[in-house]
Amino acid sequence: MPGNEAEAGLEAEPRAGFSHAWRALRHRNFRLFFGGQTISLIGTWMTRVATGWLVYRLTGSALLLGTVSFAGQIPTFLLAPFAGVWVDRLDRRQVLVWTQTLSMVQSLALAALTLSGHITIPLLLVLSVMQGCVNAFDMPGRQSFMVKMVDDKRDLQNAIAINSSMVNVARLIGPSLAGMLIAVSSEGWCFLIDGISYIAVIASLLMMRVHAPVLKRVATSMLTELQAGWTYVSEFLPIRTILMLFALISLMGMPYVVLMPIFAKNVLGGGPHTLGFLMGAMGLGALLSALSLAARRNVRGLVRIIPIAAAVFGAGLVGFGLSHWFWLSMAMVFLAGMGMMQGMAASNTVIQTIVTEDKRGRVMSYYTMAFMGMAPFGSLLAGTMAHNFGAPMTVMVNGAVVLLGAAWFATRLPALRSQIRPIYMEMGIIPAESLQPAEEGIEQ
Repeated sequence: MPGNEAEAGLEAEPRAGFSHAWRALRHRNFRLFFGGQTISLIGTWMTRVATGWLVYRLTGSALLLGTVSFAGQIPTFLLAPFAGVWVDRLDRRQVLVWTQTLSMVQSLALAALTLSGHITIPLLLVLSVMQGCVNAFDMPGRQSFMVKMVDDKRDLQNAIAINSSMVNVARLIGPSLAGMLIAVSSEGWCFLIDGISYIAVIASLLMMRVHAPVLKRVATSMLTELQAGWTYVSEFLPIRTILMLFALISLMGMPYVVLMPIFAKNVLGGGPHTLGFLMGAMGLGALLSALSLAARRNVRGLVRIIPIAAAVFGAGLVGFGLSHWFWLSMAMVFLAGMGMMQGMAASNTVIQTIVTEDKRGRVMSYYTMAFMGMAPFGSLLAGTMAHNFGAPMTVMVNGAVVLLGAAWFATRLPALRSQIRPIYMEMGIIPAESLQPAEEGIEQ
């Protein structure tokens, strides 16, 4: 039909007013996702801050901070590979509608229990486990659905960078709002706002125009498909190496966020406002990092950025652990946020670019395992270490381990480039005649 052809033309060519840094927003489905998810993520970050503060207010225990975080993330580690198989089999939009709906129910239940004064640590653990189960399906589904929201695959890297920017705008706004709201009322209002905010992303998903996939009856068993996904990930050096570094960072680096209430209250002598400022500084650093990636025209050079970003993250953690001054701590978490987001978005982009479509859901489930699946063990380890040696020493040691991981990845760069370069050539990202061997290190 002429109308469809005209619409396709609008989606295929950049619209006036979209600079190359925002070119993914010319796709209608991605614009809808951007608007709905931004609202929802502000609520999500409010809940993350409020949950940590609630646990520490009720117990005063670093160990329980780590335990609650562990309970919320361990289901992702256990279920993500199986979820990846289902994501490859099912309509990914419908998967996301269900996961967002269940997340809304979880947040509203948390709000009702907290506002009524009936919240306890056991109930908080149960609700955290529920959210972890939902996230096991939500994260690989969301990452895999990204290619469906962006019609032109050349805009995928830009979409991932914009998505990272969206996450960090929320990380900047959400914790600050949570800190102010907790200071004047109760953590329960943060949970309630989060629950209501899910309506925006559910509505955006339902409004999208997506070609419904033809769902094939799969003759192979789930275990067979699970094995095929594992073989692909473990034998493909670029994806395996990126996920190994990412798993290390999630185990040793990411859990510093769990210890933030201790730094805000005991190290810096502040309260909820201090926690909100620290989380906001981390979000601002991550946002600026994501915006710099959005300004890039293509994926060339991202592999080289990954170990640099990891080193920046590790250095920020070491500095944060050493600091006892508010403004220096703010600067260090800003630096850590920059490095963390740069590495995460660059890793995501490279993997999404080189993975084969039929295994995308399973590969992104292993990405979810590396990102969120290792975090529960890191949270438990960080809580135990902080209980025995103090939060500052814990963060310094973890930062040093992240620095070692960055150095290891850097030694693998030549081997990674040799395998990624032919894929980029086949995709037209690198013209076959444009590079001499001596230029490889610069362009990849």
